Amino acid sequence: MKALLLPLLFMPALALGGEQKYEPLADSVRQRLSRMVADRAPAGMHFREPSDGQRWLSEMDRRLEKRIPDRQQRLELLRTVQYEATRARLDPQLVLGVIEVESGFRKYAVSRAGARGYMQVMPFWVNLIGQRGHNLFHLRTNLAYGCAILRHYLDLEKGDYFRALGRYNGSLGQAQYPNLVLAAWRGRWKYDGPTA
Repeated sequence: MKALLLPLLFMPALALGGEQKYEPLADSVRQRLSRMVADRAPAGMHFREPSDGQRWLSEMDRRLEKRIPDRQQRLELLRTVQYEATRARLDPQLVLGVIEVESGFRKYAVSRAGARGYMQVMPFWVNLIGQRGHNLFHLRTNLAYGCAILRHYLDLEKGDYFRALGRYNGSLGQAQYPNLVLAAWRGRWKYDGPTA
């Protein structure tokens, strides 16, 4: 049995995410998304009160502890999720649900389709809205792209989370992926405290 499991330890971690589909974008949409992924302002959390931010961070840190044992890595991920989600007008808990389903919180996850990182972003997005040299395994880059893409799909679908999540995963019209993300968002990552 050990002989069968040993090779699995050295294989790259495959993610279960689907394949985002390339769709032509209007120039104005491409420019808006490009600005979103090009922002290099220092990432910082945005809450009405600093104590609200600390409560959110403590609660999410506790929930994520089993998935990411290194506290510094957890806090960096959470701060970046909160910043990029808020910047894209998304609920940070939704983004945590997407990450859970897409990559299982594995930074270097790669799907069979070639999607990369926490939010499983397809490489074609770098050519479409990014800049040469953008590394989709870089935490902030991956989250900036993922949040910008999800915001784009939510706008395209007029706020319909089910359809937007289907587009994000490349499974539009199928229920499994949107249902998994919505269950994670509204279940494991639900937060009732004050937010941004």
